[in-house]
Amino acid sequence: MESTSGEDASKRNLLPSVLVSNLQPVLAARRPSAAVVSTAATASEAEALAQEAEASDAPAGDGTPARPIVLLTCAGGIWSAGLAALVDALVAADRCNVHMDKQACGHSITIRETTASSVDFTGAKAFETLGKKKTKKIRTSVTFHRPKTLKKARDPKYPRISTTGRNNLDQYQILKYPLTTESAMKKIEDNNTLVFIVDLKADKKIKAAVKKMYDIQAKKVNTLIRPDGKKKAYVKLLM
Repeated sequence: MESTSGEDASKRNLLPSVLVSNLQPVLAARRPSAAVVSTAATASEAEALAQEAEASDAPAGDGTPARPIVLLTCAGGIWSAGLAALVDALVAADRCNVHMDKQACGHSITIRETTASSVDFTGAKAFETLGKKKTKKIRTSVTFHRPKTLKKARDPKYPRISTTGRNNLDQYQILKYPLTTESAMKKIEDNNTLVFIVDLKADKKIKAAVKKMYDIQAKKVNTLIRPDGKKKAYVKLLM
């Protein structure tokens, strides 16, 4: 806290009226005479009384200082405007010496101090990070691969489709009817080949459909689409 000079203290009054009324009984008690000071005194009268009390003060015989020492800390609200003005006025009038306790001054709070014992440092070398050498992995391949992780098979808890799809191309749908024309009958007699009208979407399933329907083994199947848009299949039987 900065102290004002004696000239600045004489020009302006640093004591509020409330503090003057509280300071007057203290200053009156230090005077040699026991006169009672009126509570309605002004600030200039209080400064005059302080100067008279300073003249009457003398150092004690045991070596104690004539002026008291004021200890300032931050715990008791020292930064309030009234108390700060009182201390400034006392320092300006050479009424006291100011000592700042730096250990108590501040806003930090220490709750508890912890002292570590030798037991707490057991195994401390395991957490030591200084002085360790960092090893670099030697790569023998020019490609990077992600690590192999566990891949579980699908295990659905419910079917994603309510009903299974119906096979529309069964043997009854593939083979519609056999041809009984004269040319078809000639194919049976000469080449041992049956002629059928089949579905347009039927392709490699014709041989299996003939096996299921007539229980015969087909050797070869040839198909074509007629000008009327129907598909015709020539099924050569196995000899």
